[in-house]
Amino acid sequence: MRKLVYISSPLFGDEKRDRSLAWHACRMAMARGNTPFSAHLLYSQLLDCNDPAQRELETRLSGQMLSLCDELWLCGDVISPGMAADEQLAKEQDIPVKYVSMEEITFRSPDEQAWEEWTEEPPWPSMTTLC
Repeated sequence: MRKLVYISSPLFGDEKRDRSLAWHACRMAMARGNTPFSAHLLYSQLLDCNDPAQRELETRLSGQMLSLCDELWLCGDVISPGMAADEQLAKEQDIPVKYVSMEEITFRSPDEQAWEEWTEEPPWPSMTTLC
């Protein structure tokens, strides 16, 4: 059975870069036989995180999803405050935490390269809200 993996990555500053990181981390997780979930890629399209009530909802929904996951992957070379909160919640719930560097996300084994063409751009419209 596939592991359900919560993908946690920074989402601040360079929106396109940060979404691309989450997208590529999800693709890497799938290529490795896992089922990824990224709150950034879902909730930032559904909620306005500049609205305090919607931001609180995003935090609660993300926490619920994390509690269902088999692992937390902290992706990238920077741990944002949101990622630190994810890490704390995972540790409180005894969910294993894996640290995934940018190098690991951008370097793929031959099997992973065969699984997909990694040079394509993530397929989403420009978003104006950030979570």
